[in-house]
Amino acid sequence: MSTWQKWRGRILHLSFRLRRPMTLGAQGVVIDRQQRVLLVRHTYVPGWHFPGGGVEAGETIREALARELLEEANIEVQGTPQLHGIFFNDQNSRRDHVACFIVRHYHQTGLRAPDHEIAETGFFAPHELPEGTTRAVRARLAEILENQPIAEKW
Repeated sequence: MSTWQKWRGRILHLSFRLRRPMTLGAQGVVIDRQQRVLLVRHTYVPGWHFPGGGVEAGETIREALARELLEEANIEVQGTPQLHGIFFNDQNSRRDHVACFIVRHYHQTGLRAPDHEIAETGFFAPHELPEGTTRAVRARLAEILENQPIAEKW
């Protein structure tokens, strides 16, 4: 990750803190028919993550989830995603919460080409996650796929 990308991520987080007293994000655990999970690698933060992002003013959590999945992975949500949990994310701020949804019914309109935000995307078997998969992703997958207790923190 370049120095510019690190600074860009810090500036974005700072601007969110100044504009919003509390932030809310929506992330999707998209699971395909082979039980593989969709992960994305951003250009501005290290690691592999679930696709998702912030809920904008005037937008529901599910609308934000659908928008982010379409933007980050060309995924069109079909049906109603299942809410897995709402988590306090204190990794970057004391003000952030993440709503995590399980998405099993969807249509992918095509492969997502890399750009200034998304470096790559892919579906991975839970036992073959790429190097750099975040601790939060691993924890959510253990909760969902292995019936581990659901944590309160992201």
